[in-house]
Order: sequence, then structure tokens, then C-alpha cells
Amino acid sequence: MEILSTAHSYLAYVVLAMLFIAVSNAVLGLVGKKIFTLEKDYRISLFTLILAHLQLVLGLLVFFTSTSGLKAIQELGMGGMNSAARLLAVEHPFINIIAIVLITIGWSRHKKFMEGAKKFKSIAIFYGIGLLLILSRIPWTQWFN
Repeated sequence: MEILSTAHSYLAYVVLAMLFIAVSNAVLGLVGKKIFTLEKDYRISLFTLILAHLQLVLGLLVFFTSTSGLKAIQELGMGGMNSAARLLAVEHPFINIIAIVLITIGWSRHKKFMEGAKKFKSIAIFYGIGLLLILSRIPWTQWFN
């Protein structure tokens, strides 16, 4: 199970980088009134979506198999956890699931639009909020140890 946790940790860097690239690309496309292209814009957004979902699957596997996830809640109960344990067992998974849902909504919405500005706006808003939510619940103390 250590391999899953390590993969989840390292993939997080890639997902964050891709989210930043996708949001930046969408904002630049929106501000620059660019045409939404399949070669660049579509692929960046899709690749980011796929990586975010892969990260979610790895995270759920870690959650259900590690001692810091579901087992911690079962053993300690919600009242018995300190803030660091609660972050890993409750806040991190819950907020990140919401972030992935928002990213998915942004992807689905962008496909409904024909104009590039609306496509870029959908991706910028939903991927951007997803990125902020993910950044808000990263266990930073563990990342820098």
C-alpha cells in the first residue's frame, strides 16, 4: 500500500502543475479573445481532467487501505482525532472530491458551448475553483517533511 500512497503523493505535483497550466491557458485564451483549438486547448483541458480523475482514484484507494483514512475514523471516531488526522481522514478527501466534481462540471459545460470565450470561461472558472480547493486541503506539513 506504500506504493499507492507514494504514487498519490507524486502524481499530486503533476496534477497541480496541469491544473495551473489549464487555468492559465483558459484565462489567457479568454483575455486574448483566442479561438479554442483542439490541438492545444482541448488537449490541455482533457489531459488535466484525466489526471485529476486518476489522482482521485489513487486517493480513494489510499483512503480505504491506509491507517490515516477510513481506519482512523473507525478507530478514533470524529471526536478523537486531532486537526492533522482530521485533515487527512475527512477534510482532504471530501474537499478534493468536490474539487474533482467542479473540474468535471467545467469540462462538461465547455463542451456545450460553440464560442471560444465561453469555453475558456467555463474551464477557467471551474478548474480554477477546483485548483483553489485542492490547494486549500493539501497536507502541507507532510509534503515538506
